[in-house]
Amino acid sequence: MNIEAIKEKIRGDIGREILFFKEVSSTNTIASHLAETTAEGAVVLAESQEKGRGRLGRVWISPPGVNIHMSVLLRPKIKQRDATLLTIMSAVACANAVRRITGLDISIKWPNDLMASHRKLGGILTEIRTDAGKIPVAIIGIGLNVNIGLDAFPEDVRKIATSLKNETGRSYSREEIIAGILNEINRWYAHLNTSGGEMLLPEWKRLSSTIGKYVKVTAGDETFSGFAESIDSEGRLLLRLPSGELKRVSAGDLTVLR
Repeated sequence: MNIEAIKEKIRGDIGREILFFKEVSSTNTIASHLAETTAEGAVVLAESQEKGRGRLGRVWISPPGVNIHMSVLLRPKIKQRDATLLTIMSAVACANAVRRITGLDISIKWPNDLMASHRKLGGILTEIRTDAGKIPVAIIGIGLNVNIGLDAFPEDVRKIATSLKNETGRSYSREEIIAGILNEINRWYAHLNTSGGEMLLPEWKRLSSTIGKYVKVTAGDETFSGFAESIDSEGRLLLRLPSGELKRVSAGDLTVLR
């Protein structure tokens, strides 16, 4: 991993400081430990993770040398109730960057999955600290399958996961993709801090593979099925239930039914 090659491509404040590790437990954990002494926009980047994790405590397969494992430290100016917009912002940034570099039709599955050919390409794990309704620290964890072959995944994962190499048949510069993502985060994070979801939400909807589909959402012990109509100003999914009720879902595990 050539850190200087990444820094040469950085156009904003996010990514000017990059802390690189060969192996970590998880980049989010390291970023959280460093939050009190590190400036906003710092990035923790690792070749591999021992305990990479996704939503709901799932393990993220993270072999060395082929994928992207990084976390971005932010100090957003938004209120705690708008925390979901941080994940929305990050997904928009990642999707746009990867689309531009690869030409692939990358989409976003609510709330945090990056998709290609209906299979998972990557994911985002946002962890925040709160204080009096504000968010003094937010850690945006990003995992992206770049040059990994499908044979490196467990057999059950191969059916639902993919990589840029698998989709296009070619290998990619991780440095170029990392810089592209960080520059897009810099751009969309500025919009989030100045205008909330005003510009962000329409862009997320444009990239969404969820809106307009019948879906099943598992949230805790409850499961809901219905038509995904939209997301609201706080990033919650607007789910039209068979009864006609409109349910707002702030978090959950989503499956597209048709």
